[in-house]
Amino acid sequence: MSAIRQRPSLIDRAGEVRANPARLEELWHKAQIIEVGKGRIRSSIEGLTFIPPAQAIGGERYFLGIELETNIPFFAWASGAVESDVEDYLTLRELSGGLSPLQLEIAMHAIALSNWHGAHPHCAKCGAATRADLGGAVRVCDVDESQHHPRTDPAVIVLIKDRADRILLGHQPVWPEGRFSTFAGFLEPGETFEQCVTREAFEESGVRLTEIKYLGSQPWPFPASIMIAFEAITDAPDDARPDGEEITEVKWFSRAQLKSSAEDGSLLLPPKVSVARQMIEGWLGATELDASKLAGETWR
Repeated sequence: MSAIRQRPSLIDRAGEVRANPARLEELWHKAQIIEVGKGRIRSSIEGLTFIPPAQAIGGERYFLGIELETNIPFFAWASGAVESDVEDYLTLRELSGGLSPLQLEIAMHAIALSNWHGAHPHCAKCGAATRADLGGAVRVCDVDESQHHPRTDPAVIVLIKDRADRILLGHQPVWPEGRFSTFAGFLEPGETFEQCVTREAFEESGVRLTEIKYLGSQPWPFPASIMIAFEAITDAPDDARPDGEEITEVKWFSRAQLKSSAEDGSLLLPPKVSVARQMIEGWLGATELDASKLAGETWR
């Protein structure tokens, strides 16, 4: 099985605190606070930029939790002032490769919450304006008294292998030339994860799968997903073909072929922070890539 690194959470989300306004206020005044909005986060290439509570006036506060090791509380602050063209506000894609595990966990949570709050300012039942409540864990409509909870869209991602232990990777037309990755797609209503894996793999690559095995998961707030990772076997590798729309090229790789292609620059791999990259590197095992020879990180 292709191992995926599953780190334990470094944050206690402390759900019991969310309904205690006095406790939230106390935590706010000794918190590490990051400003978020428009899918961006106040930061530099060195990492997240934390601001003192005295500078975080107005806007909405989202309680992220308390660091387990230090008991430091963390909040996200939606100031409403984040600009998309200011260098002090970077996207998670721009930041992710340089963040520590703690900062990455905080940033994933903050961006996911911010994206959801920004997209749901009105009640889905009556259309009235809503407000953040329970430390940012819900939005409340004061007209019909309904609560609205953040949604996460589940998506599967699968590492397809054949009986020779090669892997199949696909190229999306929006990616630069040479960029290949594993296959993924959103869960549809009424589907199991395994059914979704089978359907998406066939739709995008033309192969039927057996021996579907769960590998792990990863939050992916672009804007509101979680990736559920699997590996599977096909007994008909020669059937592989792109669908021509979402996937325009597919290729089989042995370990030696993938290593050679990645290191000579003809193959661009998914970013290191992604579960797709972890799946590929888990399959590679002892066949380590020479990082000094790889092309830079690409998201598009």
